[in-house]
Amino acid sequence: MALKFTRLFFRTIMPNLLQLGFKLLSVEHINQPEYDGLIVVSHSLDALNKYEQLRSLYLPLKNYMSLNDGAKNDITLIAIEKPVLPSRRVIYAGTGPVNRDQDDVRTYGNVAEKAMKLALKAGMKSAIFATVPNEKYPEAEMVSALGALHVLYVPLNIREEENITKAANLAVLPLSKDPELMRKSLEAIEMARIVSRDIGDADPERMTPARVADYVKNVFEGSSVKINITSDESVIAKEFPLMSAVNRAANEVKDHKARLIWLEYVPEGPIEETIMLVGKGVTIDTGGADVKTDGHMFGMCRDKYGSAIVAGFFRALDILRPKGIKVVGYMAMVRNSIGAHSYTTDEIIRARSGKRIHIYNTDAEGRITMLDPLTRMRELAVTEKNPHLFTIATLTGHEVMSYGLISALMDNGPARASHHAEKFQQFADDFGQPVEISRLHKEDYDFMDAECECADVRQGNTKPSVRTVRGHQSPAAFLIKASRLDEYGTDSSHPIKFTHVDMGSAMGDHPEISRPNPLVAFISRYLFFFIDVVDL
Repeated sequence: MALKFTRLFFRTIMPNLLQLGFKLLSVEHINQPEYDGLIVVSHSLDALNKYEQLRSLYLPLKNYMSLNDGAKNDITLIAIEKPVLPSRRVIYAGTGPVNRDQDDVRTYGNVAEKAMKLALKAGMKSAIFATVPNEKYPEAEMVSALGALHVLYVPLNIREEENITKAANLAVLPLSKDPELMRKSLEAIEMARIVSRDIGDADPERMTPARVADYVKNVFEGSSVKINITSDESVIAKEFPLMSAVNRAANEVKDHKARLIWLEYVPEGPIEETIMLVGKGVTIDTGGADVKTDGHMFGMCRDKYGSAIVAGFFRALDILRPKGIKVVGYMAMVRNSIGAHSYTTDEIIRARSGKRIHIYNTDAEGRITMLDPLTRMRELAVTEKNPHLFTIATLTGHEVMSYGLISALMDNGPARASHHAEKFQQFADDFGQPVEISRLHKEDYDFMDAECECADVRQGNTKPSVRTVRGHQSPAAFLIKASRLDEYGTDSSHPIKFTHVDMGSAMGDHPEISRPNPLVAFISRYLFFFIDVVDL
């Protein structure tokens, strides 16, 4: 895949709660007295000599490492004479090996995180940050800088209550990219990640369905993104009956009532592609009547992270304003509560598609929360230009057991015919958010057939996904069958591309600050201003 720079106009980011909390700047050399430290991430000390901006550091660092050889592959705060560096402080962050078969670009982000933590511990408030490029990893500088930015995030509740920031400035010093283009691209991604973290990490009361809707409304007020919020119980029950069923027990509490948030971005000029997203937004998953026990409810406030990714993606859209791509999205915000009105196993609920769904397990609420919004997207897709539908969800433990902290992509026939997953995977690899490709097979579709005459499709089975054969693939088949997307396959007169993204726990484990994943992969694949795709 070849990369090249292209132009894209950036909007001025309006001041509000969602600012970075520090100034993200760019510089062209290290000899700047207004900064109080320098961070250099590198795979090789000798490589510093290749770049004029860092050449003056080479001999002082080489002399230091003659006394401390271990610093070559470690993260070390080193004193440098003032003529070379006004701040006299450099953190050299050696990546260690990065060119073995098992290595990937994520090493740069991980090392940068540790280096930034050391910088903060040392009292740096205004640092310059540089990463020595590596031909094997064309986006190493970006991934590294994003690792540093991750450390500077302050959780939403702390920002609201105490107005705390961790740094005053961070100045990137690009060595292979245009400084201002890199700064703006980092800003767009980090602003998007803030939105995703704010929604995805927040506790179940700070981000109830109602308060998620309020937050998103604030984010996009006066922006290029149109927003519409459906809150009427009767409308949701009629138009999105399965989503309504999941939220049935939660309706007793005003702020816990479901919200269906519609987001829409339409560019100027002709449209070449339409991306249609549905995000799972379960603000807390108790398991419902099939209650989670033995501590398995812990961390389920992050069961809304699919919707958090959708919101973050639209934040990047609003900043980047790309042409040629239209994007619409649903954030399906519900709470899977326990109560007298809980939906239960054995219920048969007629979906928006007309299919009768047999409920087997109330803890498999994510797929049915997304089903009716997905069906609505399928209805809209027939009139859109080159549509591609996505569901994005923290859906199954089986996916986590299969792939760890890496998302899985499952394409339907039309998407697979376009080699979508393989193309997406290349961008994801470059930007440090790798994805795995899971293929759907006949067994997955057959598994979702109803076992009784009174239903068309079964929701799942009575076992946890981790004890179910092909436990993360069958939910994708369920979504396809129950939404009638199987009627728009490669054998139809109107094929529609669809990809199910099971994030698993790709954003990281609660309660650590999350790493919005695969948000950066989506931004790089569909939006990122300096990427063009050649010969994919």
